[in-house]
Amino acid sequence: MSTISIGERIRFFRKFRGMKQKDLGLSIGFEEKAADNRIAQYETNYRAPKKNRLDKIAEVLQVSPTALAPDINSYAGIMHTLFILESAYGLKISEVNGEVCLKVDASKNEDAARLHEMLCSWRQIAAMLESDKISQTQYDLWRYTYPITKEGALSDE
Repeated sequence: MSTISIGERIRFFRKFRGMKQKDLGLSIGFEEKAADNRIAQYETNYRAPKKNRLDKIAEVLQVSPTALAPDINSYAGIMHTLFILESAYGLKISEVNGEVCLKVDASKNEDAARLHEMLCSWRQIAAMLESDKISQTQYDLWRYTYPITKEGALSDE
């Protein structure tokens, strides 16, 4: 399964910019002897950069700090999370009958196929709620216990 760790995002954008670990480390103010090692520690998630250091890394890599550390408590963070899902899982944005829709390209890779399968399960349960075949309580139980709850194990308890 793909990940969205800060370290992996730093590595992704550093390579995207064609930088070596040492170059990035020097650019954000580390001494030459430790520059590549410190970036390697960030990229392997051995260490996590503090906010001010993360902001400097983002500045050097010419990306939004939110691109390095998406936070779903902000609209920008939600967008960057969706961008990650686009890259990792084949999420596609499209339009159907004037409505913006998100789709998963299940042929992208194994992770995309699994996500597609999971979304189909969600759609099936949501359709049952929409057609009054299950109650809101049953739907919520399915959501809050996912993936433990199986579709046939819905109850009002």
